[in-house]
Amino acid sequence: MSERSTVKDLLADAKDHSELMVDLAHAAIFFGDDDIAAEVVRLREDMSRIVLELREISILAARSPEDAEAMAGVLQMAAAMDKIADAAEDIARVVLKDLGVPPELRDDLRHAEEVVTRVRIREENTLEGKTLEEAELPTETGMWVIAIRRDVSWIFGPGGDTVLQSGDVIFAQGPEEGVDLLRELAGAPRRNLREPAPRLITGLDRAVDLLVEMKNASEVAVGLAYSAVLFRDKGLAAEVGAIEDSTDEMHHELERWVLRAVTEGGEPDSLRGLLHLAFANERIADAAQEMTKLVEYEDEPHPIISEALAETDEIVVQETVTAGSDAEGKSLRDLQMRTEVGMEVLAIQRGGRWIYRPRASQTLLSCDKVIAVGPEDGAHDLAVLFGSEPAEEE
Repeated sequence: MSERSTVKDLLADAKDHSELMVDLAHAAIFFGDDDIAAEVVRLREDMSRIVLELREISILAARSPEDAEAMAGVLQMAAAMDKIADAAEDIARVVLKDLGVPPELRDDLRHAEEVVTRVRIREENTLEGKTLEEAELPTETGMWVIAIRRDVSWIFGPGGDTVLQSGDVIFAQGPEEGVDLLRELAGAPRRNLREPAPRLITGLDRAVDLLVEMKNASEVAVGLAYSAVLFRDKGLAAEVGAIEDSTDEMHHELERWVLRAVTEGGEPDSLRGLLHLAFANERIADAAQEMTKLVEYEDEPHPIISEALAETDEIVVQETVTAGSDAEGKSLRDLQMRTEVGMEVLAIQRGGRWIYRPRASQTLLSCDKVIAVGPEDGAHDLAVLFGSEPAEEE
């Protein structure tokens, strides 16, 4: 293996590790699960090894000042990913140190843009005996499997060749509307969700709402940052900076509401976790902004960066809506791309202006440039939907 491919593989591995750690950390918070939280800490050790090896190889690969300048961008990306992993470990340690997670937070996380769920594969199911690759859950349901509990053992970050078995408990992350689709495949009944009874909004409620919004914002910031670097787009980089600024403001406001919650009779020990989680999510947004600094340079980032981003579990793609395509004139709600093709729309460019985190009511028009993230198979389906590739014959 050449030095260049080794750097590429390590950078892709660092991205996958950091994203898995964030997903598992939030799952640990939602389920209050020490085992999942402990795995995040273990993955942090792996991440440290990956980043250290990446630094060593990058230094050895730099044989001239020009090489060194190019490799500096690779190290900058690695440092940002390492910072995301560090924040994920801090989130997991909220569980391990029992810092206090109010039940109101778990209730709100059920309605975040990215939710976590767990479901046991029942006797009557359509998943048993299939590998994850064959099941195509990301494209069929929009849900990514981040862990599987089998009897008393765990499979964290399972690969495509992992075979699903009856009795497996699947931990998955994705859009809320994908949860019942996954449950149906596993043979489990649909959820019977009830709207909470109206009540007086407290300081704790305000703080929890802000924390969920910070989680949503930081995750979008990371996706947009990878997009900005991959497509060398200063407009997207500016959007990431705006999101980072907003997370700072939300963090300050959250602190005020936590203090209000204490004056309203809230238990201080049960509120410590909120402050730690807010700080961790703010750091994730900070790391996203650090990545985008590469876009400000006049020279092109090292090609290894784009090659690595194209080989990770979740890839970033850019497609243009073609006139007469199935997507033209339809809203994101109508298209249901998360559950139909497995792709999440991060931003839409129209008339030189970016619309990031577009609402479900947003209608796609001809010539709209769309940036989305998801599995490689979903990228092809998205291209077909937008009319840039022909559909495969049955």
